[in-house]
Amino acid sequence: MLPFGYARAASVDQALAAGAAPDTAFLAGGTELLNWLRLGVAAPARLVDITRLHQLARIEPLPRGGLRIGALAVLADVARHDAVITDYPVLHQAILKSASPQLRNLATIGGNPLQETRCPYFRAVEPLPCNKRAPGSGCSALRGLNDRHAIFGWTEDCVATQPSDPAVALAALDAVLVTARPDGGRRIPATELHPPPVRPWRHHVLEPGELVTAIELPAAAVRSAYVKVRERESYEFATVSAAVALELDGAVIRRARIALGSVAHRPWRLTAAEQALVGIATDHAGGLRRAVDQSFADARPLAHNAHKIPLARNAALRAIEIAAATPPEAAARDAMRAP
Repeated sequence: MLPFGYARAASVDQALAAGAAPDTAFLAGGTELLNWLRLGVAAPARLVDITRLHQLARIEPLPRGGLRIGALAVLADVARHDAVITDYPVLHQAILKSASPQLRNLATIGGNPLQETRCPYFRAVEPLPCNKRAPGSGCSALRGLNDRHAIFGWTEDCVATQPSDPAVALAALDAVLVTARPDGGRRIPATELHPPPVRPWRHHVLEPGELVTAIELPAAAVRSAYVKVRERESYEFATVSAAVALELDGAVIRRARIALGSVAHRPWRLTAAEQALVGIATDHAGGLRRAVDQSFADARPLAHNAHKIPLARNAALRAIEIAAATPPEAAARDAMRAP
């Protein structure tokens, strides 16, 4: 680990002023950044500690419906918040299936979607060709071991996937990230937080010195669920995952939002399936499968990951089934029994 400067911000304005210096990173939960510092993947000259900005940890309703979650709210607090449990079970479930209880007590909802890929070539102790880590060096995974890599949206420059569980739920919920910058903040849809792998070294669209201050969820009138497929149940990144949010008219789907995780450079929305699902009854298994299949025409498996296609398709169908069958009050009761 290389030496770095350290400062603790006492206000958002102070954090933005300090963060404007070149080669500076914000430190929140630290569960991601400290790992990269240790491995030598990241080596910022300065860290700005924002953990004392308690105003950024509030969770509160929005005036016109919906929920505003401060970016520094730790995952554990978000998962056990009554409004999240009742109105946004997909986010509650995604958080409980991410990391370990110890990490969920440190990691923040604003930082988790910004985490960098878990591609083993990117995080190798001995640097290997990786355009995310060393621009222009190539992509070792393209023709290497790529069983955990992308099946959608990849380029020859990068086939890595985005690993965040909460990010998938936020994409399915049409959440918006609110940011602050010295020249004014902006609102970034969760579906646009991660850029395509044209410039692979960019893990997200935030500019240097830009700080996520909150995540806003729209008013909830949906059934939702999260399904994660992984090699072991305890503390493992997803092989594939699926987040679903449904608006129903009786048993008929009026609107559907589906995001897949660990299949692309960002949570991958199944837009063709979403459109095809409108008007289909949730107990029409054949209709649901045909609708979901429409989004897999664009899947491009690599040499070692074709198994992800049926896994992802089945995860999406299972999430639809769970969301449709579980009314909000039952989801809340189940959440209360969760560890």
